[in-house]
Amino acid sequence: MIRDGARYDVLVVGGTGVDTVVRVESLPVPLADSVQVGPIEEWPGHTGANVALGTRALGLAVGLLDCIGEDATGARVREMLAAADVDFAPLISAAGTRRAVNLVAADGRRMSFYDARDPADLRMPPDFYLPWLRRTRHVHLSIMNFSRFLFDDIEELGVSVSTDLHDWDGLADHHREFALRADLVFLSSAGAGDRTPALMREILREGRADTVVATAGAAGSYVLTRDGGAHPQHVPAVAPPAPVVDTNGAGDAYVSGFLYGRLDGRDALDCGRLGALAGAHACTAPAATDPLSRDRLLAADQSA
Repeated sequence: MIRDGARYDVLVVGGTGVDTVVRVESLPVPLADSVQVGPIEEWPGHTGANVALGTRALGLAVGLLDCIGEDATGARVREMLAAADVDFAPLISAAGTRRAVNLVAADGRRMSFYDARDPADLRMPPDFYLPWLRRTRHVHLSIMNFSRFLFDDIEELGVSVSTDLHDWDGLADHHREFALRADLVFLSSAGAGDRTPALMREILREGRADTVVATAGAAGSYVLTRDGGAHPQHVPAVAPPAPVVDTNGAGDAYVSGFLYGRLDGRDALDCGRLGALAGAHACTAPAATDPLSRDRLLAADQSA
């Protein structure tokens, strides 16, 4: 239930679950009946929860809506979000709480096996989410199928909206509506590769976005805006302040830093630099479990 009088800077919709993290020497893993690994860990998180935790750590007021199970996995998600002071409103789904298995190599690279258990007809009732939409400055939609059905109400209310397409190749139909109906679009260049600049221009040309951001790992990120010319502008990567432990969640941390800057009124390149700082910091803790605070982010920005 929404807290009396609560107002939110960011409302995240969808994208919670629990990750099982398996640390391996390298990727791909050799084909074998069994492979000896170090201790296997479990961390509540996933993309929506990571963005909620990241923006909350940066001092923003954050709400989160999602469909989870009445199960032990869901209980861990609830506990984590409550401890971080994120207002979480779960809808109980008979399908249970999502899980993922992440293989994380010694160099920080990862391969994720995502449990897409939500049924195709899963929906959030408008009387559940509308009170939250009316109290927020910005909505961040995870690319869960049920999230797409909030677009009409978000547009009618005039609330800005962002989304992260992750490794979209520009072809898969599932992502396209998110790409064309969000004001701010994030994606990873891992999906489209050399076609990423053309895909960014396509999103601006055919959709409503004013800004498209492509992250490229150690190569930094690229920002394209409607008024910034035809070519994406490069934002250099930032060296992590400590040894790399895990890149899982670094992209979500980048999104969190970027959203902080955008809601603070900064230009897109400044937002990209804040995102790079937050993303680099996320790599120094397992499963992005140490989100950057606002004070640390601003101090890092001043010294960069």
